[in-house]
Amino acid sequence: MPAIYMTRNYMPALMFTGPGHLAGMGLSTTDKDKRPMYRYPYRSPARDGACGRTAGCTFLSQHTQHQSTRYRSTMSPPIKVAVLDDYQGISEPKFKALDPAKFQVEFFKDTLRPYNHPDTTQEVKDALVKRLEPFTVISTMRERTPFPRELISKLPNLKLLLTTGNRNLSLDLEAFKERGIPVVGAMDKAHPGSVGSVSTTEHCVAMILAATRNIAQDDHAVKSGGWQTVPAVSLSGKTFGTVGLGRLGIAVAKIMHLAFGMRIIAWSPNLTQEAADEKAQAAGFPVENDKGEKTFKVVSEEELYRTADVVSLHIVLSDRSKGSVASKQLSWMKPSAIFVNTSRGPLVVEKDLLEALEQGKIRAAALDVFDLEPLPLESKWRTTKWGEDGRSRVLLTPHMGYVEHDTLEGWYEQQVENIQRWEKGESLMLSLY
Repeated sequence: MPAIYMTRNYMPALMFTGPGHLAGMGLSTTDKDKRPMYRYPYRSPARDGACGRTAGCTFLSQHTQHQSTRYRSTMSPPIKVAVLDDYQGISEPKFKALDPAKFQVEFFKDTLRPYNHPDTTQEVKDALVKRLEPFTVISTMRERTPFPRELISKLPNLKLLLTTGNRNLSLDLEAFKERGIPVVGAMDKAHPGSVGSVSTTEHCVAMILAATRNIAQDDHAVKSGGWQTVPAVSLSGKTFGTVGLGRLGIAVAKIMHLAFGMRIIAWSPNLTQEAADEKAQAAGFPVENDKGEKTFKVVSEEELYRTADVVSLHIVLSDRSKGSVASKQLSWMKPSAIFVNTSRGPLVVEKDLLEALEQGKIRAAALDVFDLEPLPLESKWRTTKWGEDGRSRVLLTPHMGYVEHDTLEGWYEQQVENIQRWEKGESLMLSLY
């Protein structure tokens, strides 16, 4: 019978010491087969390369593969899969459908502080590495756990990284590519072609309405035995300022214009009036109204912040845009204005926004994203008594812009399908590099 041996990576394999073993299995050999032959129970990206494919390490031909698969359950340990940051547990039914003889899945609902965050201690970094190091496959959810180069270098077992959406700027794709680790995304099947924009648009509009109508505060007052708090403000005929006029900026601006008759002004570093006119037409609007006013009027950055009643961020986080909203921009805003961020927390210098709100310089802020997520328990966003003693009113949600059941379920279905494709050596869907 074939002997069992352990490779240098402690993976079991079959060892055939000569052609007699093959003959015992009813197989013929040639002279070139008269050398030790090694074969993992089945061939896939998960096993290939475990022995390094060094000299003297050859594989049985495909017609013998069925002979070795019967050793699979006793000789190959399951592929370890980690599912990170699934707060609602939506992934579990999907991943538990994987063959337990092939895959060992572990779920982590708590998010450790990002490896590359300046406030992350070495102790937390080591804990993150210790958590992730055993896994061959890791499933991530958006940017909840970033993977910078240094972290990737400390994960020698990692062979496949799964994320959601069609881009993830918190992943060092070049470092993954250098290691030969595939990185694949997942599309939003619930809203085809939207890349999450439908959900984020709805959440942004809901936050604007909740901030202007004092929904959260009044709900709390009634449930606490109180009644009315402060008057609401109307959006009708007011000015909506969008920082960024891409897919999300247009979607939110369109609703605010059609539903509430708000005047739309826009700014971003490279936005031109010609481009804004084209976007207006593509959205089904005339370039200008019967008074000659532009539907999407491009203004300077300062004019947008000074004149808008609602300022909403809709730009992509990048090295250039990071910290682009600071004390200067916030000082331009009207005392009655509302600041909204459903894009990314680091677009704003957090300490500057906190200072402006603590001093009550604007009416309110509605925030779905933060510099560090999840928010630490000691965060000022959690502990400050907003709306009291002259402070601005603040509405907070825990980065819910894209969190819809059908969207998440679809993402996890695609992740599981990609794992199965990868294990079989098939092409992967939505590779990110």
